[in-house]
Amino acid sequence: MDLVDVTIVNIAIPSIQKDTGASFSSIQWITAGYALAFAAGLITGGRLGDIHGRKKLFLIGIGGFTLASALCGFAANPEMLVASRILQGAMAAMMVPQVLSIVHATFPAHERGKVFGLFGAVVGLGAVSGPLLGALLTEWNLFGLEWRPIFLINLPVGIAGLVLGIKFISESKAPKALKLDLVGMVLVTLGLLMLLYPLTRGRELGWPLWGYLSMAGSVLVFAGLIAYERMKARRDGSPLIELSLFKVKSFAAGIAVQATFGVGLGVFFLVWTLYMQIGLGWSALRAGLTGVPFSIAVSVAAGMSVQKLVPRFGRKVLQAGALTMVAGLLIYIWEAGRYGMDIAPWQMALPLVVMGLGMGLIVAPLTDAVLSEVPKEHSGSASGLINTVQQMGNALGLGLVSVVFFGSIGDDLVPPQLNRAFVDGFQHSLWYVAGVLAVIFLVMFALPAKPQQHVEGAVDEAGLLDLTKDAQPVG
Repeated sequence: MDLVDVTIVNIAIPSIQKDTGASFSSIQWITAGYALAFAAGLITGGRLGDIHGRKKLFLIGIGGFTLASALCGFAANPEMLVASRILQGAMAAMMVPQVLSIVHATFPAHERGKVFGLFGAVVGLGAVSGPLLGALLTEWNLFGLEWRPIFLINLPVGIAGLVLGIKFISESKAPKALKLDLVGMVLVTLGLLMLLYPLTRGRELGWPLWGYLSMAGSVLVFAGLIAYERMKARRDGSPLIELSLFKVKSFAAGIAVQATFGVGLGVFFLVWTLYMQIGLGWSALRAGLTGVPFSIAVSVAAGMSVQKLVPRFGRKVLQAGALTMVAGLLIYIWEAGRYGMDIAPWQMALPLVVMGLGMGLIVAPLTDAVLSEVPKEHSGSASGLINTVQQMGNALGLGLVSVVFFGSIGDDLVPPQLNRAFVDGFQHSLWYVAGVLAVIFLVMFALPAKPQQHVEGAVDEAGLLDLTKDAQPVG
């Protein structure tokens, strides 16, 4: 539900905009709001499960996610849709961290390999099927509901999850659960909002002075967060962010890579959708099918990188992935300029496959590379922080779309001027994404040259939060 909901929305955005009259800043918040709420609540969601029971938090999360999906599906205006998406992200932060914790508490060690294999397959299926499912549901216009079924499809899945969860999941808690850090969570959320809101609305409002003051103030909030987290660590040893982890060079570099990678992906996927459906005038289904080669290439390269390439070549595989993605972007920029409005989906296949191969080389082994030198006692906190930072980077990238994409498009344009401007804006944005990946390539030099032994219990195949090393079933 979570992975499909992240990817399913992008493909339906032009339909949402046309039906609701949403502004481009509202469109950005429909995607960024989910990522922001998910990122801000992820670590807290994991800790709540450890303290109050993982089954209880999972059921609250999946129930809330299902309710939020219904609110999204029946949203009467863009404002209600944005608010419902933020609620959906917050509920995902309650639901998602419990999944792997429940697996660890429920299955003995010798059975977990099979479970994680199944889990990895579901994760891959969710990420790949999201855009295609979104395209089909939008194109079919079921019962005249247009884009709304992309959210309403969660209702039967969520209700089934609730019923089965109540019946089959055993309750478990961590005997030494850390305390909540609500102040840290508030400071993280406030700092991100002060940075993202002006970025998203600035162009539309003519870049007012308060926007610049808010962005500058976010730096002070983040500085206050660091000071508070240091004090919290000294006082009771349960900060939201374990700052001592940043003394580990590979972890600090890996977090920088994760955040920057999230920014690049946030920019690319939203701009790509707008380019195909508004710029080129393609249907949702045509745009969704165009992305299939990309998804396949990511899956193939991810499997090869973890099993065969990284054990032999180490971080060079990740750096090759960054350069391969840059090559794919450069091919895309050239093709978009060469073929203009007449570009066909089959012509996009080459740059998308090259980009997908590069991305697969990075995403699968990156988490292990980041965690390889982290002390075992901080493995849960570190793996949670990795996922949180990538979501925050994604939210920042979605906020930056108003600068790197809409900033290059003139106001008051009408078709075909608007279509042409979207095509030009797409090329312009890809240069920024290529620049981000070049920075990532350089930062990767701080990662370990060769993989070390895996940190036990640190992270699963998807790099999601796992705070279960002390998990004991109860009841």
